[in-house]
Amino acid sequence: MIDSSAFQGKTAAFFSLGCKLNFSETSTFGKMLQEMGVRTVQKGEAADICLINTCSVTEVADQKCRQAIRRMVRQHPDAFVVVTGCYAQLEADEVSRIEGVDLVLGSNEKANLIQFLSEAWMGKDTQKYHTVKTKDIKSFAPSCSKGNRTRYFLKVQDGCDYFCTYCTIPYARGFSRNPTIASLVKQAEEAAQEGGKEIVLTGVNIGDFGKTTGERFIDLVKALDGVEGISRYRISSLEPDLLSDELIDYCAQSRAFMPHFHIPLQSGSDTVLKLMHRHYDAQLFADKIKRIKEVMPDAFIGVDVMVGCRGETPECFEETFEFLNELDVTQLHVFPYSERPGTSALSIPYVVSEKDKKLRSKRLLELSDQKTEAFYRKYIGQEAEVLFEKAPRGKAMHGFTRNYIRVELPPQQADATFDNKIMKVLLGELTHDKQALKCSIIYK
Repeated sequence: MIDSSAFQGKTAAFFSLGCKLNFSETSTFGKMLQEMGVRTVQKGEAADICLINTCSVTEVADQKCRQAIRRMVRQHPDAFVVVTGCYAQLEADEVSRIEGVDLVLGSNEKANLIQFLSEAWMGKDTQKYHTVKTKDIKSFAPSCSKGNRTRYFLKVQDGCDYFCTYCTIPYARGFSRNPTIASLVKQAEEAAQEGGKEIVLTGVNIGDFGKTTGERFIDLVKALDGVEGISRYRISSLEPDLLSDELIDYCAQSRAFMPHFHIPLQSGSDTVLKLMHRHYDAQLFADKIKRIKEVMPDAFIGVDVMVGCRGETPECFEETFEFLNELDVTQLHVFPYSERPGTSALSIPYVVSEKDKKLRSKRLLELSDQKTEAFYRKYIGQEAEVLFEKAPRGKAMHGFTRNYIRVELPPQQADATFDNKIMKVLLGELTHDKQALKCSIIYK
């Protein structure tokens, strides 16, 4: 039994690193503590509880996690500090040795965050950290929350069975698992009742939905499409081999699923894809992009690309560059390969220098900028519907069109009542940084 009186009147500070799934979970942790009587700290205020949700996708991510933990400890010296997330699962001993950390929760334990926090805080449990082996990570922590944002993030799946040679995520989050469609529909309905207009479906490998319940991802999409009050859904990262033509065709004619896809490619070289143990080849990826554009010509397509992984010779990189140059996609999310302890990629002999990784990243980022700008320019002068988000005082208000074009509304036109509203706008010129289109409200 949890003694909620111990939480009454306390304050908490949160910090989340990494993916949208982490953000969703952190937001849910905050909501759970709020229900126990805990208030989120204001700027400059000291917290009684600090929670850091970590990432471990790269070595740089690990470093950022350590920096964030130490910073939170300095800013809140008297707080009870809890660290969870992928880095906490993979390096529990290392995290527990950081001065000021009171509790480390692995992927299984974070589902019972309040219970562990209560016991540790009350001194009933003196063990500093809790983690379990990958095969024992079986819990699923539900999450549908928006934090201080407009869009809700609905966690539909966790874990991964793919074990790509460069990746530690299966070790950090366990095998693929999911809740029922019925439970997810209920969470979406609750978000709608709270005034939510847009939901982003998140997970580690969401196309693998159904491993636990025997259901299908396409059936989840169809069920969510029927939830009244939710005007927009977006599907976060979806593996190309799990992106079925049935799903593409359904999204093209659905009521609320937006023409927006984020698909990890990682490499356009079949040689490298085989070394990575990916589940597709470049031709399959190209066929999926072609299918999307045939039925949704306006679709925004973001693509993950890894550069400099072991085995990526100069010839293999040029294959990737040319493949992406010819591909009708909108934006490239480029990140350099990072050596991860325990991964089988370490046995691949060809190593790319840090200098070459930077040069390759630069070329792909420049290509991405060209593609995004060309995509944006096609819509200048057109009308569009935009879901706006609250802006800091005196700053431009921003939002996104159905096909994920970022727009900015000048401060003189911005109105607090536009927050979380879908407004009709006229799309104008590119902003100075070319990261958005200016817009003006169309009043009718």
